[in-house]
Amino acid sequence: MLEGWMFGLAALGAMLAGISKGGFGGSLGFAGSAILAVVVEPGVALALMLPVLMAIDMAAVRAYWGRWDKPSAGAILTGAVPGLLLGAVLFSVISSDSIRVLIGLVAVGFPLFRIALARGLIAPRPTGFDRRKGWVAGAGVGFTSFVAHAGGPPFAVFMLGQGGIDKTRYHATSVIVFWVVNAMKAALYTVLGLFSWQLLGWSAALIPFAMIGTLIGVKAHKLIPERLFFMVAYTALMLTGLKLLWDGLW
Repeated sequence: MLEGWMFGLAALGAMLAGISKGGFGGSLGFAGSAILAVVVEPGVALALMLPVLMAIDMAAVRAYWGRWDKPSAGAILTGAVPGLLLGAVLFSVISSDSIRVLIGLVAVGFPLFRIALARGLIAPRPTGFDRRKGWVAGAGVGFTSFVAHAGGPPFAVFMLGQGGIDKTRYHATSVIVFWVVNAMKAALYTVLGLFSWQLLGWSAALIPFAMIGTLIGVKAHKLIPERLFFMVAYTALMLTGLKLLWDGLW
């Protein structure tokens, strides 16, 4: 399934996820599946990368255990359940090309969202904790995470919109939310028949590359300007998204 250069591409995606998680906030953890979806079926790409992402997150869960914002995590995870179920329903009835379009839209939209957020063009007005907004954000997290491993934007909008959430609580909440969401996704992927023993074997082979990427990320955080890293990564991600949109629509 991943012979020769295809395995190299998958290994590169796993390393990128690890580098992002190790030194640059983890926001590009979904890039590997987007890149891989260019050359294999989208369902295969998503299922292949999920165990890799879960392995990367395992260490983070231990490091941040119990330090998350419990009301926020609870609200997001409550909303994530219907979002995940909606993603599963759509995944089972729409074509592979439609899935490519969904992943492509996320891959193009994600860099634009992060750039706008960094420049203050999207500045959620602090309104305090609102459980209903958490449910809505959670639905977005569940859906985008299911179809593209990219639940970051709705999570960020909700958490930043509260105000008073320090960096540690923000990151710890992100870690626990996506750890649980990924566990639920794994169960749904199994029900949909996206996993196979062969695919899980390839996922296991990619995990060391993700771990190496994590170590590189820790070192690169001190050596490479964050702006340069994201400029290169976002450019590659947008090109990947445009390619997926082209393949899905034409």
